[in-house]
Amino acid sequence: MKLTRARTLAALICLAPALFAAGCGGGQKQAEKTFDEDGVGAPVKRGVKPEPDAEAAVIETDYGRIVVELYPNLAPQMVERFKTLAAQKFYDGTAIHRIDPDLGIIQGGDPNSRDAIPENDGTGSSGLPNLPAEFSDVPYERGIVGAARAQDVNSANCQFFITLKRQPAFDNRYTVFGRVIEGIANADVIAGDKVVEGTSRPAVRIMVKSVTLAPRADFK
Repeated sequence: MKLTRARTLAALICLAPALFAAGCGGGQKQAEKTFDEDGVGAPVKRGVKPEPDAEAAVIETDYGRIVVELYPNLAPQMVERFKTLAAQKFYDGTAIHRIDPDLGIIQGGDPNSRDAIPENDGTGSSGLPNLPAEFSDVPYERGIVGAARAQDVNSANCQFFITLKRQPAFDNRYTVFGRVIEGIANADVIAGDKVVEGTSRPAVRIMVKSVTLAPRADFK
């Protein structure tokens, strides 16, 4: 039996194996049981409309600003983690280390992307405990922001990705914690940049200058 496209796509966005065990768990209201292709179960919150946090994340890149509204009612732990790291300036000076125009994704948030060794990009962690899966049935459509992880579903930590087109293979497999509300065209430009041949690594460094928090009400 051929390897499924879903597994192939999922593998492209996974990080290296988890460096830390998940530090916390807990069920979610209105959750059901689902299983990924490896038979590992994770609860999926279904029928819950995303509700924006009072603060949005402003990602300043070499290609302009990308503004993300955050959904704590879908993924409270990942949103808290992202906001905590942003407040600590953890993301400042990192890079967008993975781009794939065919899949329609860009990925960043790895502290290893600050150094001059591109081969280790995608393997870094914040040093905080990994987070449990916070899956929902919100589909991976254009502009959705997800938590990157290793093969273990409970290994989200600090890295994130943005989908620029519909990716059903990611549904119920990666934590949705936000959506781009401004600057999606800038993300498109990043995704279309040149890559090192045979890889999804940008040929030229694409810096994340800063990630800050601002009132969601400041944006349409």
